[in-house]
Amino acid sequence: MKNYYQLSAEETMKELNGSTEPLTEEQVKEHKEKYGPNELVEGKKKTILQIFLEQYKDFLVIILIIAAIVSGFMGDAESAAVILIVITMNAILGTVQTVKAEQSLASLKKLSGPEAKVLRGGSVIQIPSSEVTVGDTVMLDAGDYIPADGRIIECTSLKVDESALTGESLGVEKQTDIINADEVPLGDRVNMVYSGSFVTYGRGSFVVTAIGMETEVGKIASLLKTTSEKRTPLQINLDQFGQKLSILILVFCAILFGISIFRGDNIGDAFLFAVALAVAAIPEALSSIVTIVLSFGTQKMAKEHAIMRKLQAVEGLGSVSIICSDKTGTLTQNKMTVEDYYVDGLRIKAEDIDLNDPSQSRLLISSILCNDSSNTDGVEIGDPTETALLNIATKLGLNPDDVKAKYPRESENPFDSDRKLMATKHTMEGVPTMVVKGAVDVLLDRMVSIQIGNEVRPITPEDRKKIEDMNQEFSRSGLRVLAFAYKVVSDELELSIEDEYDLIFLGLIAMMDPPRVESQAAVAECKRAGIRPIMITGDHKVTAAAIAKRIGILQDESEACEGAVIENMSDEELKDFVEGISVYARVSPEHKIRIVRAWQDKGNIVAMTGDGVNDAPALKQADIGVAMGITGSEVSKDAAAMVLTDDNFATIVKAVENGRNLYRNIKSAIQFLLSGNFGAILAVLYASITALPVPFAPVHLLFINLLTDSLPAIALGLEPHSMEVMDEKPRPMNESILTKDFLIKIGTEGLSIGVTTMIAFLIGYHGENELLGSTMAFATLCSARLFHGFNCKSDRPVVFSKRVVDNKWLIGAFLLGIVLITSVVTIPALHNIFQVQSLTFTQLLTVYGLAAVNIPVIQLLKAIRMALKKRK
Repeated sequence: MKNYYQLSAEETMKELNGSTEPLTEEQVKEHKEKYGPNELVEGKKKTILQIFLEQYKDFLVIILIIAAIVSGFMGDAESAAVILIVITMNAILGTVQTVKAEQSLASLKKLSGPEAKVLRGGSVIQIPSSEVTVGDTVMLDAGDYIPADGRIIECTSLKVDESALTGESLGVEKQTDIINADEVPLGDRVNMVYSGSFVTYGRGSFVVTAIGMETEVGKIASLLKTTSEKRTPLQINLDQFGQKLSILILVFCAILFGISIFRGDNIGDAFLFAVALAVAAIPEALSSIVTIVLSFGTQKMAKEHAIMRKLQAVEGLGSVSIICSDKTGTLTQNKMTVEDYYVDGLRIKAEDIDLNDPSQSRLLISSILCNDSSNTDGVEIGDPTETALLNIATKLGLNPDDVKAKYPRESENPFDSDRKLMATKHTMEGVPTMVVKGAVDVLLDRMVSIQIGNEVRPITPEDRKKIEDMNQEFSRSGLRVLAFAYKVVSDELELSIEDEYDLIFLGLIAMMDPPRVESQAAVAECKRAGIRPIMITGDHKVTAAAIAKRIGILQDESEACEGAVIENMSDEELKDFVEGISVYARVSPEHKIRIVRAWQDKGNIVAMTGDGVNDAPALKQADIGVAMGITGSEVSKDAAAMVLTDDNFATIVKAVENGRNLYRNIKSAIQFLLSGNFGAILAVLYASITALPVPFAPVHLLFINLLTDSLPAIALGLEPHSMEVMDEKPRPMNESILTKDFLIKIGTEGLSIGVTTMIAFLIGYHGENELLGSTMAFATLCSARLFHGFNCKSDRPVVFSKRVVDNKWLIGAFLLGIVLITSVVTIPALHNIFQVQSLTFTQLLTVYGLAAVNIPVIQLLKAIRMALKKRK
């Protein structure tokens, strides 16, 4: 069967309705039963309970639940209760964040235009767009949204904005002729209209060929259902981290259990202590800390115009190595703007137009008069190229309304896509004048004269060659060019098409959808950070390449291609091909998904930005989908992980910087927790091997984990952000948190904390005072970990820099922790609860002195590590 664009309007109506007449009431009823309502079917939303339960899928959380159950069975109800409370709080935090983000976004159904004008029963009636059915004849006027896909029956100067579907910024001129080609891209099917687009100029009618999920928008919505969301690098890393950490801790606990049995301890007591140590060693607050840090990150980013729909995606942005960006509205302003004039044989920048120059002034006035658009109180109505002509006049201090009032339109030949011309008649300075606007190649054939300054003379072959060369120069730069001419006519004349000859050439006006001011700097920042920007657009190759060159994405023309080139490539061939391409033009939604997937298959974390319906499947396929909040379609927002409220590409770069800083801070918090926990394990291991009493009671370990550990860890997650992270390359996708260097740092820092803790224990235990030894070990371990928070601020030594005091949260957590531990060992009412005894002033000074020693020791180790790295 032929496509509808290959059939005439009459053939299409016969196929759909059985005749060329509009639908009868009986047919409308039949078609509604057969095709259903004209609505997009929403995907099934997750319930709040499902979102809540998903928070428990983390491996570390599962281990903690098992540990809590074992603790409960072994009689340690306090430990079990504390663990369950902590992980439940974490689940609630994650659920609230996800639900809040979902509630801030509109539903898919808002996409469709609210009403449509259809021809039924011999008259035009207005109905909700959901009631439009296949076979209906829909009437269109400028400003109307198109409610369904269809074949154009008739049109008069009809232009349609299809940028949401194709990415092409210019309105598409429609016609009724048959298209004979077999495979025609969506943007080139000029005898068809599509749901989700709208009329910018002219009028027409079409017969509906598809509604609801069968429309092009519906097909994209279906693609979304079959596109799986990607887990962020942090989710993958934390899962791997949980598995490795759990294995390491279980091995340590098994060793300790074995030593206890070897020494002849009671099996039940030995097992209970091994479980208590496992619970203490696993940083159960980690998930909560990560959630809290990411939540703070989302609040910071919301203030910087980025709404995060998925909490983990905050950090995921920091891992991005490829940003595939749509052009229209993302890298560009999505607003046609006049760039250049060509008048009196000179190329002049639009902002340099001199209103006192007669030729330049006449060209500007002619572009206002031969123009059907309007701009009232900032509301633009009409074709974007025409509104661009009014905007430049306003910018230069000329009021278009005043010009139109001074030279009112007396007659006109409306724009026609066959003639590619428009003509209007005005009396200018007492002279009846016809102003003509149109395509350069068409107008040039009708020129007999040219105006240079105040002189009008016959046009020469040299003049024509200059105009043609300038037109090509503009076109190569991705500019759209309009030619202007005029002709003196008689006072009584009513314009006709035959009058559009023997014209006087005035000049050319070139315009484009220009790059956003900040795009060039943002692209340069991406490259500095080791991120490769790729442009993927439905626009023409010449236009896309011109914009990409301006902002620094494209270096050579060979790096640009059209979607048709990759159409028949296998996935393996595409994987090799993408490496050499920076700009893809005239692409379909399927192409976008394949390009994103090809980069992912090469081991990259891919972000995809876009605002159109056509971008939505690729936004979902990408590791991080970024939608535009102002110009973005509801479908693209629904598919994205992040929505930009200012539609600014530079905000993405800021988000990447935030993501990298957040990952660094989370890693610092993990380093702080694990090195402290490792110090505790080493102290217990030393005591077991040397047959000393266990230095800590289970309540000590819980106190450290839940109070003096959690607050500094959260504070480290809120470390001030630094631009230094943008000098680093994106970390590899498969890089684990527990790298060799990271484990060495945890090992050496944990050893330092463990040694000072056991020195304190031995000082207190001198004379076999077990309770005093345990109290001093507990107080030292607790204080050492508080001091250690300052060590974890950076991989570099910070002790003599301003960075020591630049985190008010860490200072607050340190002071609160010191107050808590001092209260426990000095207030008698707390001694029984925490199984400690009072310490003298000298003993307190000993505890704090030993704890503080860890700062110079660990700072020295950092300095040695840095020196060794430089030598390598």
